[in-house]
Amino acid sequence: MLLVKTQRDALLAPLQSVSGIVERKHTLPILSNVLLEKRGDALTLLATDIEIQITTTANGAGDGEGSVTVGARKLQDILRSLPDSAEVSLILEDRRLQVRAGRSRFSLQTLPAEDFPRMALADGQAKSFTVTQKQFRRLLAQTQYSMAAQDVRYYLNGLLLIVDGAELRAVATDGHRLAFASMSLEGALPGDTPRQELILPRKTVLELNRQLADSDEPLELAMTANQIRFTFGSTVLVSKLIDGKFPDFQRVIPASLRNTVTLNRAALLQSMVRAAILTNEKFRGVRLLLSAGSLKIIAANAEQEEALEEIEVDYSGDALDVGFNVGYLLDVLNNSIVDTVQLGFNDANSSSLITLPGDDRFKYVVMPMRI
Repeated sequence: MLLVKTQRDALLAPLQSVSGIVERKHTLPILSNVLLEKRGDALTLLATDIEIQITTTANGAGDGEGSVTVGARKLQDILRSLPDSAEVSLILEDRRLQVRAGRSRFSLQTLPAEDFPRMALADGQAKSFTVTQKQFRRLLAQTQYSMAAQDVRYYLNGLLLIVDGAELRAVATDGHRLAFASMSLEGALPGDTPRQELILPRKTVLELNRQLADSDEPLELAMTANQIRFTFGSTVLVSKLIDGKFPDFQRVIPASLRNTVTLNRAALLQSMVRAAILTNEKFRGVRLLLSAGSLKIIAANAEQEEALEEIEVDYSGDALDVGFNVGYLLDVLNNSIVDTVQLGFNDANSSSLITLPGDDRFKYVVMPMRI
């Protein structure tokens, strides 16, 4: 039975958009597969890992109907290896999927479509709103690098989203640094959307960052008590939420600062990159020595090697000698698309605050380290 007949790219593009969440090795073999459903001219592809589900639809796949599941990575690798201009046919024969293009033939194992575990959409009234893909992607970029990776405090292995009236906030922390960013919901009034807090899993955040375009195309978010759905273009991503209580991030952000200095972001970034070359691989610590008119960045390692970078600054406050994990500083500098950044300090033992001059919608708190 002919399932699909189309150009290679018309099949590869939607397959790549859903296969990012597929694990190569899974306790349930069918979760390594992608579900192909053909109805008339439309081909729907669906992948899930039980926590996240991505669905996308492609048109122009020829006539025919049927459904099957097949190894997502294998099919993707086969399509990638074919010439760009190849016409591909997918034929279902005796529980095997034949992939044909020119003189190439591949026979793949399948599993029944009816056995594929779909995520049930949560019951209850969903609260929804729409932003542009560009806006939301920017919100993620400003905060996602501060998420924990494998912390026992599972609620830190994700990103907190707060919908509060006409404002959307994102917060991420790993216990050593915290990133906060917010954006306004255009057209929304302060009382339109009741306050709601939800924690997106780390994998969902990374997948959204990969999928969303830097464009003004719409992105619809629909939220229930334990689920969130993102709809953009022909793709729908449904994710479970992390059930937990995120820490009170407002208490972490310094209320006042005794000393601030404004720096050129690119110059500071380049100095940090150079100094980081000689940091200790395990601790990656750098010292910032701030004095009148000067900022020195010092790094050293166990081989008694040392790097010193000096930047002229407009500063006349207290002299400071404070240590930081250089990776935490590089993360915020690499993900800020501004000319200048502002560093705020109280003393060498207190958290420091990095902000963007003229923009109160972003804050980055980083704890010092002993060096």
